[in-house]
Amino acid sequence: MSICAPKKHFNPLVSLLAVVGGLLLGLLPARAANLEITVRPVFNGGSLTLDSLRYQNAAGETLSFTRISYLLSGFALEREDGTWVELPESYAWLDAEKRRDTVLLETIPSGRYRALRFHVGPDVEANAAPPSRFAPDHPLNPNLDGLHWSWQGGYIFLALEGRYRDRVIASGKPATPAPVAAELKGYAYHLARDPQRTRITLTAPIDLTHDAGAGIDFDLGALLNAPRPLSFARDGAATHSREGDPVAAALVANLRGAFRIAGVFSTLPEISRPSPVKPLYLPAHYTPYPFKMGATFPIPDLPRDNPLIEERVSLGKALFTETALSRDGTLSCASCHQRDAALADLRRFSLGVRGQAGTRNTMPLFNLAWKTSFFWDGRAPSLRAQVLVPIQDHTEMDETLERIVAKLAAVPPSEAGGDYPPRFAAAFGTPEITAEKLALALEQFLLTLTAYDSKFDRALRGQASFTSEEQRGFELFMTENDPRTGQRGADCFHCHGGPLFSDHQFHNNGLAPESADTGRERVTGLVSDRGKFSTPSLRNIARTAPYMHDGRLATLEAVVTHYSEAVVRSPVLDANLAKHPDGGLHLDAADQRSLVAFLRTLTEESPAETP
Repeated sequence: MSICAPKKHFNPLVSLLAVVGGLLLGLLPARAANLEITVRPVFNGGSLTLDSLRYQNAAGETLSFTRISYLLSGFALEREDGTWVELPESYAWLDAEKRRDTVLLETIPSGRYRALRFHVGPDVEANAAPPSRFAPDHPLNPNLDGLHWSWQGGYIFLALEGRYRDRVIASGKPATPAPVAAELKGYAYHLARDPQRTRITLTAPIDLTHDAGAGIDFDLGALLNAPRPLSFARDGAATHSREGDPVAAALVANLRGAFRIAGVFSTLPEISRPSPVKPLYLPAHYTPYPFKMGATFPIPDLPRDNPLIEERVSLGKALFTETALSRDGTLSCASCHQRDAALADLRRFSLGVRGQAGTRNTMPLFNLAWKTSFFWDGRAPSLRAQVLVPIQDHTEMDETLERIVAKLAAVPPSEAGGDYPPRFAAAFGTPEITAEKLALALEQFLLTLTAYDSKFDRALRGQASFTSEEQRGFELFMTENDPRTGQRGADCFHCHGGPLFSDHQFHNNGLAPESADTGRERVTGLVSDRGKFSTPSLRNIARTAPYMHDGRLATLEAVVTHYSEAVVRSPVLDANLAKHPDGGLHLDAADQRSLVAFLRTLTEESPAETP
């Protein structure tokens, strides 16, 4: 018996397409998925708040966290058959204060996985690579993460800093049995160096047949307490992971159990892709400006909407000396940013249009391309925002933006500048003068002011030599002061490390309060930011006296003496200063002289180029 199938009409085109489609399917790669990982710092499983002196370790010490910053790398996922899918060039920088808590792993082969793996710290090759090779937004760009050890080489894998008190002790007087709180001190645990790179493996079913997400808890209680409990008073309040350091060894042992999967969830997130940035008012014809910087400098994140061009830089340079920006025509930007002072002010406080004094020392203007906030308290998010503030400030130039636009249009030609409409046309495509264009031009000029050719830089290139005193100062500058390990240094590199000699962060450096100026607290409203001010660069430091945010210290010798003998302890004192004895480092006179000698090598022989 035969069974007849229904008769079909043969279509050669459909048949050919089916064959070709089948071949193409065999050639196309498997569908990929994305995994979004969120890492949450916790303490013993509970939520963690920065700058809160509420946590307790196994030794009974009460502690807070002011900095939790770390690098992850080498992500991989284990398939259900036991094979691993490696994700090359996968790096992440996470920071609690900066609210960086997310890692996005893209284009993972679709499938089901049973484990996730990563390392705390970069791989050996990346750790040894010149930090100047990484793009501005790369997790290993030191200007972004602040975790490179500059001249010592390599990255800090994990920076854990904060304050602590010893366990509460009895007063010792029978008549007064009430407990007496111990002194507030600081700790700084910096895990680094290739042998300390730690692999973390977390088991969890992860379905990546579609995009998914995972939550990971980073338990700081486990990191400090198990399986090797750490006591700041007993084991030491600082580590830089030198060979044989038991504190670093304990951190590595504890790290393996400090991460745990908090949850895995199915999600189809809308991945945010940055839109191409369109340059603002770019003229039809322009000349690119050659930005210059030191070979060891990290790549800066120059504004993409305001690309450097000769015509705009030249305009900004002229505007920098334009007295029409002030109400009475007596002041320009250059009046308070003087060439001989590396574009700072030789006076403690600059004077405004009516001769009134300001309340903060004028900051120098160089290497601004690497900063992300401006003024001593960081209240301006960009240079274009910053330049308009002193123009309108009643104690400085005291002018309105509307009047400035009209005044600039009427300035006659001169050797110093003037005749602005055609200059604006060359820089922006039209002769119209606006406050926005004024700010963009000044921003460009300021971005081009770089300092990178001091005696220090020439010594690095083998074109100059340190004296024995300068060499000793450099060693002190770059060495941790840690009596526990026999290290005797000045600890300067924590805030002033790297080729820029600034971390561009905000710190309370132990100055005795002399006014109602609370610094960064005015901007954020956080009590933990009281007395914090921006870290100035130490480049050209011999030209920028007087020093500190209020110019209270007249000489470099006075600055070094402050950190040696006059640091005032407070609940908001920076952890890297709070870990030292009362008063400071207590350096002898010879070491203080050596530090000053080294600091002078950071100053360029010729002042920064200004009009």
